[in-house]
Amino acid sequence: MKRFFVAAVTTILTGSALAAGPTATEERIRRVQEGIVPPVMVQGESPAMQSLAARMAELKVPGVSIAVIHEGRIEWARGFGVTRLAGPPVTDKTLFQAASISKPVFALAVLHLVDAGKLNLDTNVNDYLKEWKLPDNDFTRQSKVTLRGLLTHSAGLTVHGFPGYASTAPLPTTVQILDGTPPANSAAIRVDILPGSKFRYSGGGYVLAQQLLRDVTGVPLPKLMRDSVLTPLGMTLSTYEQPLPKARALEVALPYHGDGKPVEGGPHTYPEMAPAGLWTTPSDLARYALGVRAALAGHSKIVSAKTARAMLTPVIDQQGLGPQVGGKTPRKFFTHGGANEGYRCLLVAYEDGEGAIVMTNSDNGGDLMSEVMRTIAQVYQWPDFAPAVRTLSEVKPESLDRFIGAYELNDGSPYVVHKEGDHLVGHIMGNPPRTLYPSSDHEFFARDIDIFLSFTLDEKGNPTAVRHLFNGWERTGSRAPEARSRELIADVEKSAQRFKDQKPQSGSEAAVRQLLTGLAIGIPAYDRMSPRLADITRQQLPGLQSYVANLGALKTLAFKQVSPAGGDVYDVDFEKGSLRIEMHLGSDGRMEDVNFLPR
Repeated sequence: MKRFFVAAVTTILTGSALAAGPTATEERIRRVQEGIVPPVMVQGESPAMQSLAARMAELKVPGVSIAVIHEGRIEWARGFGVTRLAGPPVTDKTLFQAASISKPVFALAVLHLVDAGKLNLDTNVNDYLKEWKLPDNDFTRQSKVTLRGLLTHSAGLTVHGFPGYASTAPLPTTVQILDGTPPANSAAIRVDILPGSKFRYSGGGYVLAQQLLRDVTGVPLPKLMRDSVLTPLGMTLSTYEQPLPKARALEVALPYHGDGKPVEGGPHTYPEMAPAGLWTTPSDLARYALGVRAALAGHSKIVSAKTARAMLTPVIDQQGLGPQVGGKTPRKFFTHGGANEGYRCLLVAYEDGEGAIVMTNSDNGGDLMSEVMRTIAQVYQWPDFAPAVRTLSEVKPESLDRFIGAYELNDGSPYVVHKEGDHLVGHIMGNPPRTLYPSSDHEFFARDIDIFLSFTLDEKGNPTAVRHLFNGWERTGSRAPEARSRELIADVEKSAQRFKDQKPQSGSEAAVRQLLTGLAIGIPAYDRMSPRLADITRQQLPGLQSYVANLGALKTLAFKQVSPAGGDVYDVDFEKGSLRIEMHLGSDGRMEDVNFLPR
């Protein structure tokens, strides 16, 4: 299998032939293709780099498509690998599911109607909705749900994302999705926190916006998007049609799970078109990005320059009206990622005309797309996304002991630091441990992932707080009391020992069985879950229940391994299928995290 992937991913196609002889563009393509860079580079050390083909083979990603924007134009667009195992190669015209990148493209249609005077971003959505109304409650009576809130994930709505529907499954209407009624496989979309109070990602909010546009215009979303956004931007291969017309089936890169097996039945259908339903190519998404740039300059018939600037202005956290926005320097960018069943993709575009889009047909594509984007950032000298460059310092091993302890981060996650040999090891509970290397007497970094820690020291040189940076995302935290630190360190050491011994945690098998039984009948034991896991399970219960129930009766459950993150992994066989489950139990015996993986 690995040999096949290596052979397959060396196939490279482009929409136009390159001129004879090496050019600057060809050299940049070669560097991306041959030198995927690591997340961290250490000064004075030669970085370990791999080819794109090798990484695709390791991750079992059949196909990748890339488009790069340089100096305000699409400089190159190429496909790597194959659309399906033993199938044709990926080209720059191969279709992928854009998943959540559907959202910022859809947002242009909303803003187009705002500019036309047909919508107002700050009007109560129920003033526009006709076929269905968002139920009022104590939260909506205090603060109304608006289109501004929907586009910025700040409307207080539930349902993070959607699993889609297998090719043979019946499809719900938009109203059925909104109410969470069969055959919808997701929970009802409702307000359960005060609108405007915080950012909480909600694909459900975009489904509501999808219904609103249909009620206001009377036009089905695929046609509305084609006429108002896709065609004006030259996105001629793109469509929001769900399912994709059968006549276009051969244009598609088929989806694959992380284990290299194809998604059964092919691409899932997403009637949740606004948040997840766009079929497109990296080149077409590059045209979207360039279209936004043109709008900023006042050269767009879709939205005005004022509206385009509002779209790329943070409303809450780093969330604009559709895209997420950022930039460490005056060079600002907008971005969005996407994850559908068997597809992972990422868009990054700078306002000054640089950027890239990476699309893959694998659940493992998330790792690969980040690595490719990081490499492009390095090659094109972007101010963001490139590998972190760290300096390694010499620190006496005994001076590290003062950092041992737990730190309560401001997002509620405990960060635990303990010592293994001469090195500190740190991790957020439930995540793999990372060896930490000193860059000064109070700063540390990881080599295999972009994590940087800066400790605040008191007058005696003892740490009182920590600043935790992960891929540019900052969290801060104070040192926990000693009793709490000892408790958490003990949990970490137990997990490390269980990983070394490969012995499951007491009670984990019973917890897996109880979880599966509860999901199958739609009555999970929420009291056996952490509050966070219970909240996620409530939102996704219809889809989880359908998924587990359709597998049939439980036949065998066998312990497989302890993961590096300390979770117990079980292989489960059912009457009609099988899966792998990784479960983390807290010190109180409650389920902290559960991952369902194909097998």
